[in-house]
Amino acid sequence: MSKKEAPIEYLSRWIPEKAAQLSLDYLNHYHVHLTITRERKSVLGDYRHATHANNHRISVNGNLNSYSFLITLIHELAHLVTFMEHGNRVQSHGKEWKGIYRKMLEEYIRLGVFPKDILSALKKSLHNLPASSCADEDLMRVLKGYDEHAGDLILVEQIPEGACFSLEDQRVFRKGKKLRKRYQCVELATGKLYLFSPIYEVKPAS
Repeated sequence: MSKKEAPIEYLSRWIPEKAAQLSLDYLNHYHVHLTITRERKSVLGDYRHATHANNHRISVNGNLNSYSFLITLIHELAHLVTFMEHGNRVQSHGKEWKGIYRKMLEEYIRLGVFPKDILSALKKSLHNLPASSCADEDLMRVLKGYDEHAGDLILVEQIPEGACFSLEDQRVFRKGKKLRKRYQCVELATGKLYLFSPIYEVKPAS
């Protein structure tokens, strides 16, 4: 992505200002086409390596708060650098990617980009980085505190056992017991069982 396509002023709309120059340097150095997308429930971001017809491409959900957006961008940039250094010879979230992602996070941490609570959660995760920031529940809880438009949504773990909640598609569930890391919930209309992450956002239902 050229400087004309991604000026610092534009990037600063999506990420903390202190992180804009370093992020722009990465995007320009690797000729990345950055796309800001609508919310995707299954992923926060995506990386696709360059081909003979296209530059490296990274997409990030545009509904994320600035810190979530930045961490997702760093995650995907780490995939890019891992591909540049190792090609397809290593696992996508293997030790090579973890090492590069850790170094990049530390680089941003040195800039003083993150507030204390996010910094504390990030430092804990640096010891064993998950394949997705969504899998780091402690970090996600902290990041969700910076969302501006939570509305009447709350986390599944905040719903009392036996109480009901609904999703955006209007399906209604009754919360059951926690099985290891997820809650077993039954869909009222079908009786089917589903497992929900404790930090999945839902709407309380009567």
